[in-house]
Amino acid sequence: MENFTDKEFVSYIVKAIVDNPNDVLIERTVDEMGVLITLQVNPSDMGYVIGKAGSTAKAIRSLLRIVGARNNARVNLKILEPEQHGIRKESAISSHEDVDKLVDDLDI
Repeated sequence: MENFTDKEFVSYIVKAIVDNPNDVLIERTVDEMGVLITLQVNPSDMGYVIGKAGSTAKAIRSLLRIVGARNNARVNLKILEPEQHGIRKESAISSHEDVDKLVDDLDI
């Protein structure tokens, strides 16, 4: 079995589920809290990455925690919302209402 780094893992998974894999941007930063993977995709692909009720995003985060645990690292995933008026916002999905609003905003 191939041994992926956390960034390669996210890239592989996300590029496999979106329609615009060339638009996938992934940044990896490390600080005292652990590893942070920041993901940005084409706005038309946000629905694929988030999934119904956030299920795809949750699954990616769960698998990413396993990849991190294998490397003795705490790994988190931040999904950036599409830029609106030049401002990039973080995706803060804390409840089903937030997910429903996010999906409604995507117009999919």
